[in-house]
Amino acid sequence: MRRLLEYGAVVVIALLLNFLLPRALPGGPMKLFGSPEALSRLTEAERAQIAQEYGFGRPLPEQFADYLTGVFTLDLGTSLSDGRPVTEAIGEALPWTLLLVGTSIVITCVLGVALGVLGALRRRRGGGAGLLGTAIVLDSLSAFWLGMLLIVVFGVQLNVLPTYGAGTLAHLVLPVTTLVVTGLGYFFLYTRSSMLTALTSEPVQHAHARGVPYGRLVRRHALRPALLPVHTIVLMEIGFLAGGSIVIETVFAYPGLGRLTFGAISARDYPLMQGAFLVLTLMVVAMNAIADATYPLLDPRARS
Repeated sequence: MRRLLEYGAVVVIALLLNFLLPRALPGGPMKLFGSPEALSRLTEAERAQIAQEYGFGRPLPEQFADYLTGVFTLDLGTSLSDGRPVTEAIGEALPWTLLLVGTSIVITCVLGVALGVLGALRRRRGGGAGLLGTAIVLDSLSAFWLGMLLIVVFGVQLNVLPTYGAGTLAHLVLPVTTLVVTGLGYFFLYTRSSMLTALTSEPVQHAHARGVPYGRLVRRHALRPALLPVHTIVLMEIGFLAGGSIVIETVFAYPGLGRLTFGAISARDYPLMQGAFLVLTLMVVAMNAIADATYPLLDPRARS
């Protein structure tokens, strides 16, 4: 119950910040309805009409109460760009982002964990050093730069893969490759470090002293405790990737939540911006909550 209350407090703070976002801009929320030149041509009556229509003219507590009511009834307002309900726009974009993030995280996790374990087991050999150096290079790559490079090579020069849009598996190849390559180094380094810690722990050293075969020592005594921190990182990365996909979805014109968020920011579409930020925040909070709830199931030491 204490942990549940903590996450509830986080959600309330996130809702408050999301509500205050357009209202904290210099000049107030009216800044979102056009350029300074266009706003200067509005009369006071027109300004009052806009403020009344979008509820800016009332006291902030009343506005926040209406905002909370809309959140809990899934009424996030109407997009200023195309007149659609915000929930409808988010509902169309969210499955594409979940598909992109889900595919990327599965591939990255499998490759990163497998290579991380291999790098730890071969840390004193040439192959282990090569894996470590490659992982450091991959971890330093920019997703934006790599995405543009893949577009030039595979979309323009070779012309073998689509570089924008969605709808087929071919459209997923380049954005998923970008996310996997830029995230692989992080998973490798984390898994390798965790595996090295497990291999040098006292239980593993005692098992080695008792003559436990090396293969069984790795599988039963080192691998399981080494993967416990990785479990938490994987779940947290799902939430962070959903927010970080803004760059990738914009580069590849992918119709997901990230591109929708970028379009809302560019168009100063504050209802859509608020809705997208809220969904991304709730995804991060939900993944953290799942990690907290499932960790004791994997590690009996955490139950006490």
